[in-house]
Amino acid sequence: MTAPAPRSPGSVDGVDGREDPERLPPVRFAYEVHTWKEIAHLLLNLPMALLGFVYVSTTLWVSGVLTLTVIGIPLLAATLLGARQLGKLERARARALLGVRVEEPTPLPLAKRGAGTQRLWMTLKDPVAWRTLLYDFIRLPWGILTFCTTLTSLFVLWPVLPFIARGLSNADRAMVRGLLSPSDELERRIAELESDRGVVVDTAAADLRRIERDLHDGAQARLVNLAMGLGLAKEKLLEDPDSAAAMVEEAHGEVKLALQELRDLARGIHPAVLTDRGLDAALSSVASRCTVPVQVTADLPSRPAPAIEGIAYFTVSELLQNISKHSGARTASVEVWRTEDRLLIQVQDDGHGGANLDGGSGMRGLADRLGAVDGLFVVDSPAGGPTTVTAELPWRDRS
Repeated sequence: MTAPAPRSPGSVDGVDGREDPERLPPVRFAYEVHTWKEIAHLLLNLPMALLGFVYVSTTLWVSGVLTLTVIGIPLLAATLLGARQLGKLERARARALLGVRVEEPTPLPLAKRGAGTQRLWMTLKDPVAWRTLLYDFIRLPWGILTFCTTLTSLFVLWPVLPFIARGLSNADRAMVRGLLSPSDELERRIAELESDRGVVVDTAAADLRRIERDLHDGAQARLVNLAMGLGLAKEKLLEDPDSAAAMVEEAHGEVKLALQELRDLARGIHPAVLTDRGLDAALSSVASRCTVPVQVTADLPSRPAPAIEGIAYFTVSELLQNISKHSGARTASVEVWRTEDRLLIQVQDDGHGGANLDGGSGMRGLADRLGAVDGLFVVDSPAGGPTTVTAELPWRDRS
């Protein structure tokens, strides 16, 4: 067997962040391309360190002072967003001159967060930005040291400068790898779950307000009118039996309307057909109330957990309401199926298209509700149609 090639002590990072001895040539007395890149990086350390130190010290001091006012916290959040851009610049410099392959961190999911306070809180808790601030703050002494050492060695110690540059560059590689690498996935996941918990609480509060408003404006008002009508009929029962009978008949109509409104409200909270017969029958029921013909196809070997089943039902219900009100479609279809550990929903219509998450048709609320349970919500609706909405939920078995 052929003996493996000797490992060089200095090497460029591979994609996985480990040492890759094949990428970085060994140090030689001759000045080669990789040596000049390391020298350039070391000379650029001072201006970049000055830029980072001034940015960190100035913005943190100003935002710290202004925390006594209402603009201090938003300014601190803007500072952290700016620090992410500085980190991106430093990673690009290390990638070009040192060959360090550090993955870019995942962007903050600020676009899908509805409330400004949630986006602000997520930015303030961003570990990537805080580590970048630390990196920029502590780099000034190191930048001065590497700049002076490299510049002096170019004229005094130039025969051994490649070895000096390699040692200093390896320290730079370690700093980039340790402070500018992406956050641990578990750390990011915890931050997202904490934010999603706020979305769930806000959604539940909005649903309670909607139920209270519907009860107050609908069934409760009809029951009040019913009580008043029956009271007047009671007073006229002996004096004018015909008028009293007409009032009772009118009250009977009010009772029917109130019962219908209560049924609709109960269906909006949780329909009985969903509990009794499952998602297939419930979706067929809601499709029958759509103003356009809807074909429902459900291929589910079993029923998912009640919470997932309820979210799937209300997602389809909201989408079919949007089709009835806004799409101008002639036909629509609903498909539901399971793929491994995911429940997939696809709603299509042949309307005029143009739907998006910011169109004011409840799409943003649906995306937030699905995101809160680790789901996905994708809208494909070009102008002129057709519109395809795909929703994905985690599959959880009924206990």
